[in-house]
Amino acid sequence: MVKKNASVFISGEGSNLRSLIKNSRNYTFPVKISLIVTDNKNAIGIKYAKKYSIPYLIFKNSLISEKIILNEHLKRKISIICLAGFMKILSRNFIANFKKKIVNIHPSILPKYKGLNTYKRVLKNKEKFTGSTVHYVNEKLDSGKLILSKKFFIEPDDNVETLTKKTKEIEHILFSKSLIKIFN
Repeated sequence: MVKKNASVFISGEGSNLRSLIKNSRNYTFPVKISLIVTDNKNAIGIKYAKKYSIPYLIFKNSLISEKIILNEHLKRKISIICLAGFMKILSRNFIANFKKKIVNIHPSILPKYKGLNTYKRVLKNKEKFTGSTVHYVNEKLDSGKLILSKKFFIEPDDNVETLTKKTKEIEHILFSKSLIKIFN
């Protein structure tokens, strides 16, 4: 199987990155993680780049940085960008210039609860269910075409921490399933 080259954009601990790397080691998984990009030079997820010898770049807030990152994607023949807890909004120019695919994982069942502070809003509104969604990225925040989503029941004693944990467990499976769906 010829794997597609993928990049993963992160901002924090990189738990979805770790899951994607693990799955990419499977012969039948359709992508190889070829580049990691972060907007946080202190992101814990950088340790996975180092551990697995995957090149990484620090995304600074400038058009020069965007151009360098786009050029790296072209050079490495990246077929898909995976936004995995990446807390920076990509510019319209960046999205338009990466004519291939950009996908994001979001901790809610879209189109509900776009943006930040998802769990607090879900709890405040006394929702019965929440979950996670993988979607294509477009110019509007968390509004691209849906690829896959999975929901779970919110227990009466759930809080932000328990919802975070439950959602991450789903995300670690959902993101990989979405990539399989895209490329198979």
